[in-house]
Amino acid sequence: MGEIDRKARTREYKETARPAGVYRIRNTVQGRSLVGASANLPGILNRHQFELKNGSHRDAELQRDWNELGPAAFEFEELDVLEPKNEPGYDPAADLAVLLEMWTANLTASGESLYGRVGQGSR
Repeated sequence: MGEIDRKARTREYKETARPAGVYRIRNTVQGRSLVGASANLPGILNRHQFELKNGSHRDAELQRDWNELGPAAFEFEELDVLEPKNEPGYDPAADLAVLLEMWTANLTASGESLYGRVGQGSR
């Protein structure tokens, strides 16, 4: 692949919008979940998997359960995806906060136990 092709592909990748939304890491054995929101769903789910596999996840309880139960006991899900907006400078943070609150309330109301609160984007 030529230098020009590589630069074009790199630029195209950087300009491609990533799906934003709410995700869940569900412990299927204990019925417990970690819920969070991110402007880059594939990236954040990949990060959580990497941290758990390497024993470095910031949620100590989730990491402990992962170590005890193994990866097969966990599901990584996209619960809700924001529709992309064609507005220059659009920041999905406020929309993600609303979606995260809604999902957190719905899951706790249905009796689901949650790991520590993750919040938006940073994890």
